[in-house]
Amino acid sequence: MNILNILTKKRIIGNVGEDAVRRYLRRKHYKILARNYVAEGHEIDIIAEDKMHLCFVEVKTRTLGRENPNEPRPSSAVTPKKQQGIILAAADFLSMRKNTKRIRFDVAEVLVNERTEVQSINYIENAFTRDTAYYSKGIRRK
Repeated sequence: MNILNILTKKRIIGNVGEDAVRRYLRRKHYKILARNYVAEGHEIDIIAEDKMHLCFVEVKTRTLGRENPNEPRPSSAVTPKKQQGIILAAADFLSMRKNTKRIRFDVAEVLVNERTEVQSINYIENAFTRDTAYYSKGIRRK
């Protein structure tokens, strides 16, 4: 059983955010290559490309009114460990296709209301790099 197919309230909200970001990227003339790509035990929410970049996008969706003081922004949940997982899955994706574009790791913050209607999208290009993910908190790349 694929855990991504279990529709909990959290997963439903996450799907709303991912759908909104896919629409946002299409309006910006990105081509969506994959959604919920899983490799190396890690998931990439969206893989998209434009003329110059191949983007690996992590989407963080939160409900307004349920702010967490330990997580001031949804993007703060993209920890160095999470970044490393995205990078490993991206390496797997890249190993299966020829790529001539610049690689970028983006984060999209989506806020929804209690009725799960999208209120805002904050799209952060180049939110992290391979080096910042590994060198944060003293973690060293092998």
